[in-house]
Amino acid sequence: MKLQKTILAVALSSVAASAFAAQPIIGLITKTETNPFFVKMKEGAEQQAKQLGAKLLTAAGKADGDNAGQVTAIENMIAAGAKTILITPSDSKAIVPAIKKAREQGVMVIALDSPTDPVDAADALFATDNFAAGVLIGKYTKAAKGTQGLKIATLDLFPGHPVGIARHNGFLAGLGVPGVTAKTTDLAKPAQVVCMGDSYGDQAKGQTVMENCLQKNPDINVVYTINEPAAAGAYKALKAVGREKEVLIVSVDGGCDGVKNLKDGVIAATSQQYPLKMAAYGVKAGVNYAKTGKKVSGYVDTGVTLIAGKKLAGVDSKDAAFGLGACWGNK
Repeated sequence: MKLQKTILAVALSSVAASAFAAQPIIGLITKTETNPFFVKMKEGAEQQAKQLGAKLLTAAGKADGDNAGQVTAIENMIAAGAKTILITPSDSKAIVPAIKKAREQGVMVIALDSPTDPVDAADALFATDNFAAGVLIGKYTKAAKGTQGLKIATLDLFPGHPVGIARHNGFLAGLGVPGVTAKTTDLAKPAQVVCMGDSYGDQAKGQTVMENCLQKNPDINVVYTINEPAAAGAYKALKAVGREKEVLIVSVDGGCDGVKNLKDGVIAATSQQYPLKMAAYGVKAGVNYAKTGKKVSGYVDTGVTLIAGKKLAGVDSKDAAFGLGACWGNK
């Protein structure tokens, strides 16, 4: 009897060890650890990994744009046995050689939120359709302001970033500007756009850009911003000159602070994206790859919803209550 118990214990121990060894290891590398968008993304990855029995490794750059930090994270995760790496590229071009090395070692790499350049440098992209997100706020602006007499300021991201280009051009396409499509590779500047500036998605920089735009064009009546922190900065600049109630501000993101600002009238409309879904879908794909050897490929749209402070005829939107229920960051 004692011998049978010993044999059974050894057998169970072997099974447990085998199961542990077979546990899928998945890496998640974000641009930063502090941005609420990436905090939510990490949360989604952790939830899905726990549910599916995967081991999740996480890392981030020291700041947005820290390509070297992301390269080191990829190398460390490969050494730790990760067979799938999910990454939000800080530099869509500079990260490509590190991704190439990972893929050559059998690691599946999925870009989240931001594409690599070229897009097919990663196995797949799970992200918001940023052009579509721009189109939604462009259509809202058109319904609210019409198309005549528009004097637009665009508070963009920074030169050459594909997300910034897609949102900017989508906004103009939704507004009805001819010749602007999802394939337009540069920031379009039609006659309606009287001022453009790079906000880097930062509130303070967004305020500075808006102040400069107002000095050159004090009669601006529409402001497009790359994200909601930039929108908050634009609003502050407009309020300083008493024009905050006259100018329509539209944006993209759907973070909790942004939706609160929408509810308070700072932003008229925003396109809400869903970072938790991006990460959850990525972990699921990684577990499936570990079990079947089948990689995902191409683009997976993780959805976008127009959140508006005021419902307008002909424009499908959800209200602030919906936005707060689905937002990310501190509620």
